[in-house]
Amino acid sequence: MSSLAEMLAKARRAVMRRGVPAEDADELVHDAFIKVEQYERAHAAESKEALLVTAAVNLSIDRARKKRRAPFAEHDDVEAIADGAPDPEQVVEERARLAHAARGLDQLPERTRRILLKRRLENLPFAEIARSENMSVAAVEKQVARATLQLMKWMEQW
Repeated sequence: MSSLAEMLAKARRAVMRRGVPAEDADELVHDAFIKVEQYERAHAAESKEALLVTAAVNLSIDRARKKRRAPFAEHDDVEAIADGAPDPEQVVEERARLAHAARGLDQLPERTRRILLKRRLENLPFAEIARSENMSVAAVEKQVARATLQLMKWMEQW
């Protein structure tokens, strides 16, 4: 009589000969072993090894049939088929947050808002903004810092 490890290895080799990958073979053999154990509770088996190999091979056949019928059912990369778009609740919440931020921007003085948008949205260097606004670089930096701080406080209220 073969040891359990030998029986499992034989069943694993049998399903791998059918083209089942090693990691799937282990799972199939495990499932087959559970089925054999359940079967033996109610019935007497002449050869547990033969029953295990047959069950593992049959499970591999069933799995192959299932993949042919519905090849998309067992997709390995679930994130590739999952919808990455936010759900409607998130969309509504983000729109409300954006509207609140826009109201905060509207409260800034015109020049300060213009300077902040040039820096944050257009990513212009401080020196270029200073030239276009006829200001010193230090004054532009202070305007951006103050406006950013004011908007951060504004958003905390939301």
